Amino acid sequence: MRPQAPPLLPIFRSRLQGELLALMLTDSTRQWTIDELATRTTEPYPTVATEVRRLQDGDLLTSHTVGRTKLLTANDQNPYFQPLAQLVLMAFGPPLVISEEFAHLKGVDSIHIYGSWASRYEGNTGPTPNDVDVLVIGTPSRDAVFDAAARSQARLGREVNVTQRTTEQWESATDGFSQQLRASPMIDVAYPSQDAEMEQGQ
Repeated sequence: MRPQAPPLLPIFRSRLQGELLALMLTDSTRQWTIDELATRTTEPYPTVATEVRRLQDGDLLTSHTVGRTKLLTANDQNPYFQPLAQLVLMAFGPPLVISEEFAHLKGVDSIHIYGSWASRYEGNTGPTPNDVDVLVIGTPSRDAVFDAAARSQARLGREVNVTQRTTEQWESATDGFSQQLRASPMIDVAYPSQDAEMEQGQ
């Protein structure tokens, strides 16, 4: 059965295809294994391997083998590379960008994306999201949160709106806004792996 086109950007055949391109095209120097891509996208290995083969057939990815490990990188020599990288970053990149810009702030307990972008990500149809709504749980400084939002906004090309709550405020909240959030799609933003943090620190 053919997967449904993602409402975020229906020119792609699946959300997974867009997520893989967002991961790989936004950093053309990084090498990935299929296992790593399956872990990041939380999709089964065979499904990811099939999408990777399609992207290789389209000359968007290149690969080489080290020992028994197949390493994949984006083909930045493809003439479609730059415009496609920007397109997938805007459409599928918010979890990746928000993770990179917010997750290293001190005092953050969890980060979530909610609102129209999260709803489209979960497959609900509707107008194209004009902004990204972010919920930060914890006690980071407001200035640091504002700076992270500004950096994310510059990278994504769309407005990033942040709501901040302490863990105690979020867990005990009974107001209408909090109840609505809990009843609506929310995307948990994963923190970068320790390996990624080490690479960024080099």
